[in-house]
Amino acid sequence: MKQIFRKYCAVTRIGAVVACAIAAPVLQASDASEPPQAQSLVSLEDYLRQAQIANPQLKAFERRYEAAMQRIPQVSALPDPMFQITSFVESVQTRTGPQENVLMLSQRIPWFGKLSSREAAASADAEALWYAYQSQHLMLARTVSLGFYEYGYTEEAIRLTRENRDLLRELEPVVEEKVRAGGEINALLRLKVEIGKIDDRLQSLTQKRVAQSAQLSELLALPETSLLAWPEWEAPKPVSLNGPALVQAIRASNPELQMLKRKVASAEARREIARLESYPDITLGINYIQIGDPEVNPTTPDAGNDPWGVTVAVNIPIWFGKYDAAKEEALASKRSSEHEYENRYNALRGELSASLALLADANRRLTLYGEELLGLAEQAVENTRESYQNGRTGILELIDSERSLLDLQLLYWRAAADASQQRVVIQTLANQPILGTFYATDENE
Repeated sequence: MKQIFRKYCAVTRIGAVVACAIAAPVLQASDASEPPQAQSLVSLEDYLRQAQIANPQLKAFERRYEAAMQRIPQVSALPDPMFQITSFVESVQTRTGPQENVLMLSQRIPWFGKLSSREAAASADAEALWYAYQSQHLMLARTVSLGFYEYGYTEEAIRLTRENRDLLRELEPVVEEKVRAGGEINALLRLKVEIGKIDDRLQSLTQKRVAQSAQLSELLALPETSLLAWPEWEAPKPVSLNGPALVQAIRASNPELQMLKRKVASAEARREIARLESYPDITLGINYIQIGDPEVNPTTPDAGNDPWGVTVAVNIPIWFGKYDAAKEEALASKRSSEHEYENRYNALRGELSASLALLADANRRLTLYGEELLGLAEQAVENTRESYQNGRTGILELIDSERSLLDLQLLYWRAAADASQQRVVIQTLANQPILGTFYATDENE
């Protein structure tokens, strides 16, 4: 991979300095000799680094780019020269002697601009694949990050659900004591039903963890099948982002759009190729004729001398309908790429607007639950527990109070995961840094 990176940065027609800036941290990460164990991956940065090193889909895109790079010297080279030998079965007698063999060496030279246009098209194609490679990096980063935060939410859900179940189990001896003292058995039955429901939810969450761990392990290409360790993360602080600036960043830096721009450039180069196809190619050659010993007129001054000559040939492009069709095809291809670019830009801009709205809603919920409702719910649970132990309230009110607190805690961490996920989505749309692992590109060609 290092060799490919250096080759890309060394070719002036290909490479934007942008790609080198992105690739540098990727190459440093890929120098790691041994993949980490599943239990050692705990931070998002660990996940992203491992995905960069081992994900096979990234390697597939890398090989596609490498193949496209090898296409450039092929299309920019002259056609192979032609060497031809004609040996006479029956010699042709001439004044200077019999002709035995004719040797001919020729080289076809395309019309001026054809090779450079083909090179420009291949270069644009290779550069488009480079940006496709970078786009795949970002899409992988997004998928891994979303899975990371979803896995983190599952951790909090399991922890909070288990704590809620344990608290209710602590009430069982108290309720049983009240039943033995003459209280209603219905309170004990309702408590056991609630504990059973929470146990069922806990089992479902445990199986959900297994599924999420398997999906993340696939993205990280981990060889082992053990559960990933719980991730290390925390609820983010609410932030407000500059929408117009992010739209500009998408236009300037999104690798998918940059890829489509290179497709437009490739189509423009192919349009020039189609125009030049109606111009003739030139073939230069040299002929050498081997003359045998003369049998007639041996005293002729040039007898037995081998003559040679220079030839010039051009093809005659007379099938104008074919060339006109090629020009129209190239123009239509270019316009198609331009429309595809605008359509994708509009889609990315719409996705950004949706993510900004979802982020704003997640920030609102973070503030609502974290700064207001959770404190009130915790106080309500303490009051209800005290009231129940003193006989001033029933078990149903206590169960409802515990359930409300659990729901609010889960909603808080759901908002935290949603906010973190939407921030990653926005960062990948605008190609902005994610924990120092993926770097934004700047258009600098």
